[in-house]
Amino acid sequence: MSEAFRGEFNQKVDGKARVSIPAAFRRILEAGDPSYTESSRPRFVIVYGDERRSFLECYTISEMKKVEAQIARLPRGSAQRRILERNLITLSLTAEVDEDGRIVLPVKARDKIALTAEEMKDGVETTFAGSLDTFQIWKRDTYEADLSAKAEADLANLPDDVDILSLLGDPQPGE
Repeated sequence: MSEAFRGEFNQKVDGKARVSIPAAFRRILEAGDPSYTESSRPRFVIVYGDERRSFLECYTISEMKKVEAQIARLPRGSAQRRILERNLITLSLTAEVDEDGRIVLPVKARDKIALTAEEMKDGVETTFAGSLDTFQIWKRDTYEADLSAKAEADLANLPDDVDILSLLGDPQPGE
């Protein structure tokens, strides 16, 4: 992985369900789409599966090909393969960034993050959250509540005198 999706960006969704992809993320999407050229538009995969999540998980085309290869190595018909196929392949879609750096959030994606037409008319905000080789799209209010709750739980599990960098362990050779 050369570039990482990093940071969090709040972006408004307009009444036509269009939202701007952060510029830093667009560069990574371009690099991660093998068929992208200066005269084409970058594509990426939005996964909306897995009911336990209240966000969209977005992969570059290259990263999704790696996931697909891992799934294809599992035995056909196995429970693991069927779960992964359903949640990462079937319940996903390919999106294309337009010339203005935006995408139109499809209905299934809007439903997943609970965006209503009324909210979009008012300019509801989403949060784009980087997580190394993927990024997530959340409804901003949901993101902030989830982030706060998880951060509090994470810190409660660490003694006060422990630096979070200690969670990384020792560096591997060549790092």
